[in-house]
Parts: sequence; structure tokens; C-alpha cells
Amino acid sequence: MMKRKNIVNMTALRQRARIVAGRVLCLLSMFQCFNVSMLSLTFLSCEREPPLHLYDAQEIITDLPLVDLELEVFWDYELSFDVQYDWHAEWYYGWDQHDIDIFGELGYTEPTVFNLRRYYTGDTPNGPHTSVIAPPPFTGTHYQDRFDWGFWDVIVWNEIKTIDGVQSLVIDESSLDSITASTGPSMIPSRYHAPRYTRSFYAPEPLFSAYDTGIEINRDLRGFVYDPVRDVYVRKLDMMMYPLTYIYLTQVILHHNNGRINGVDGTSNLSGMARSTNLNTGRAGCDAITVYYNCNLKADCALVPYGTPEDDPQRATAEHADIIGGRLISFGMCGQTPRYITSVDQVTDVHKHYLDVNVQFYNGMDSTLVFDVTKQVRERYKGGVITVELDMDTVPIPQRSGGSGFDAVVKDFEDGGTHEFEM
Repeated sequence: MMKRKNIVNMTALRQRARIVAGRVLCLLSMFQCFNVSMLSLTFLSCEREPPLHLYDAQEIITDLPLVDLELEVFWDYELSFDVQYDWHAEWYYGWDQHDIDIFGELGYTEPTVFNLRRYYTGDTPNGPHTSVIAPPPFTGTHYQDRFDWGFWDVIVWNEIKTIDGVQSLVIDESSLDSITASTGPSMIPSRYHAPRYTRSFYAPEPLFSAYDTGIEINRDLRGFVYDPVRDVYVRKLDMMMYPLTYIYLTQVILHHNNGRINGVDGTSNLSGMARSTNLNTGRAGCDAITVYYNCNLKADCALVPYGTPEDDPQRATAEHADIIGGRLISFGMCGQTPRYITSVDQVTDVHKHYLDVNVQFYNGMDSTLVFDVTKQVRERYKGGVITVELDMDTVPIPQRSGGSGFDAVVKDFEDGGTHEFEM
């Protein structure tokens, strides 16, 4: 009996062992399947298209001097060999709250809203643009979206914001190859060096753009940086945003005026400037126009450099004069790309530039004063101060309305020569 019982127990043990072994094998098999599944999932996770954060606008603001929005930085260039341009020394008109209300801030205003266009060129870098992706304008310095693998071209420009909601700039996106900006004609007559047009054109709002081509979005994430905070792969674009509009500060200094000119109608013009610009290349168009802008007469201005403190001793001995001042924004000279110009010798402008202002004399008669400022405009190819100095002791008083228009050539004043007036 004992032997039979032991045999039964051994048989039961073997059966139990088989069951346990089967269960272990089953668990091992399940565990192996689980591991394979997890590895496969991890692999698929690595292969997924990562969300890409284009850090372009911040790169622009960090690297571009314009970001400081200081004219002394942007206007830091040479007039001639070893002669640095110092606009503070030339600008006497000043800039107070009344001027800000009329013209806006003296310098550039930092853009906060941007437009972006993406062009997919497949496996071909710098290929033709066959379609465009145009997301809504975005605020801030970051743009985030998904990109297909391959090559992309990207262009960014600032959204235009105006106080009154009326925009002069017209953006033309009818071509996939390039984007252009232009303005339309005003009701102000254009009488000087605008060959095709009888009316002056509105000044554009400040415009900036950045354009980059052949941007590779690759599967091995080469050129990407992982951001653990946002759990995204970041592709930083080395884009720089350049100004496409240039600021000119104009001033007509009326020496010895003594009340002869006692008002302006607020209109002024500068001729021979470009009608349009290309947002991709930054090159101004070749169609010459006259640009209309506002001006103001300020009496008894101390002729001291801009920014001179009120308690500076030189104010006590400085000459005082009445000044007609204004702030003009334009696309610059025709056919020029100012960011690629390093000296005045490289300026290829062929147009004459006349500055005119409409003034009123003490006897109620009005007149348009016209000055040739071609040399100054060409020297200030990125913008700057345009100055005309007029000795009012030599200016005839008009006896009929509109009868005293004349050309006062700036070069005559600079060379100490004489000037003639046409009555």
C-alpha cells in the first residue's frame, strides 16, 4: 500500500510540475510578446513626425541691430571713407509729444504680429514654388506647426497696424515666386521728377521681412534640438528680419525768418523714390514716384545737436531759428538694396530728388518752396537727416498767391555760393 501511495504521489507531483511548467512557459511567452510589443511601440514612437517649433522670429529680434530700434544703431554707416554718419549732430528740429501725435515715434516701432508663408519644394532644395501654406497672422516671436519631410522656403513679414485702421501698404501675393509691397497715389499733385505720375503717393507703413530658402526637415532630426519642457523637437532657423522701408527726417531751417513764414499747410513731398519693394530680396522697385508726407513748423528752435540736455551751456549761445520738420517713410531709392550697400560709391541711383514744402507768408500769400536734395538722399541710402538751410533775408516776399515758388539748390548753400529765385 505504501508503495502504491508513493507512486500515486510521484505521479501527482509530476502532473503538478507539468502544469506549473506550462504556466511558466505561458507567462514567459506572454512576457516576451509584451516586450516585443513595447519595443515595436518605442520604435514607432521614434519614427513619428515630431512637432517642430520654428524659433525664427526670436532669432530675428536677437541678432538684428534693428531690434534695438535705435536710429543711431541702424544709421551707423559711412558717408565717405572714414567719415561716420552722425545724425544727432545734424538734427535740430527735435521731437516732442506734438510731433509724435502727428508723425508717430521718431524711430522704428517693434513689430509684434507677423505673417508667415511656407513653400514646400519636396526633395529639391530651392525648387520652384508650386503651392503655399498661409497660416493666420500670429503674435509673438514663435511659430509652431508640422512640416513634411523635405525642403521648405519660408518668408516672414510684420502685420501692419495703424491707429485709424487705414493702411497705405498693399501686399501683392499673386505670384508664388515673390511678394511685393507698394502704395497708392494720393490727391496731392506731383510736379517734380515722377515721370509717369501726376500725383504723389502715400508713404508706406514700417515694413520688415525675412526670407530663407532650402530649409531641410530631415528624418534623422539632423539640425534639431529636443526641448524637454515642451516635449517637442525644435528646428531653429537662422533668419534675419531687415527693414524694407527707410526713415528720412527732413528739416528746412529758416534763418532770420522773423515771422516772414508763419505757417505751413502740413504737406511735403520727396521725389524720385521707389514705388514698391520686393519682400523676398529687399530690392526696391524701379518705378520712380513722389512720396507725400506731413510736416510742421516749429518756431525758435535752438540749433544744437539732437539730445542735448536743456541745461547744456551751448544752448545759451546757440543760434535759434524756425524749422519746418517732418518724418518720411519710403521704400528708398529705385533699384537699391540698402542692406547690401557698404559705401556711397555703390549707390546706382539715377533719379533727381526734390523736396518741397507748402508755406504761408505773413501777408497771407502762399508758396511752394522746392529744393534739390539729390546728393543728401544718395548719401543716406539707409535713411537719415535731410537738411536745407535757407536765409530768409534773401527770399522775396510773394505778392500773389502761389507766385513765389523757387528752387533753392542745396549745393549753393553748402558751397557758400549764391542762389536764384524764380518769381
